[in-house]
Amino acid sequence: MSDVMRQPRVEKVVVNIGVGEAGDRLVKAQKVLEMVTGQKPRVTIAKVTNRDLGVREGMPIGCMVTLRKDKAETFLVKALAIRENRVQMYSFDPEGNLSFGISDYTDFAGMKYDPEIGIFGMDVSVCIERPGRRVALRRIMKKKLPKSHRMSRQDAANFMKEKFKVEVVE
Repeated sequence: MSDVMRQPRVEKVVVNIGVGEAGDRLVKAQKVLEMVTGQKPRVTIAKVTNRDLGVREGMPIGCMVTLRKDKAETFLVKALAIRENRVQMYSFDPEGNLSFGISDYTDFAGMKYDPEIGIFGMDVSVCIERPGRRVALRRIMKKKLPKSHRMSRQDAANFMKEKFKVEVVE
């Protein structure tokens, strides 16, 4: 493709650990995210009350890190290596975003199991977009993106195959 505005890119990678409770486990989850990503995580807050799970609105229940540009791409290479560079087609949503899980932080290269921390899995969400998407998201002079410029599930899968050598399994 010669048109620069049609080239897909990784806009951001969001890494999330949901703990479900405040306290010691949340602090350990923050420590794990900081070790894995090299960036300070922020705490996520419950938006609704769920009595069955013992969660109240406004209660801290997890932590997340948003990675952009080079940090996002290097982390994504490491995370995909854990998955043996294989991603299911159902992991892509209709807007071209990709989400997958990692069952244990010790799968990352250089991470050793710490009995004090325990085992923590994480969710990785990758936002893939084309330049110019900001037009649809900004507050002033907001415009709709034409259908030809939006990312589709297949466009995102092809981008991941080309850029990250990922095998997309149907």
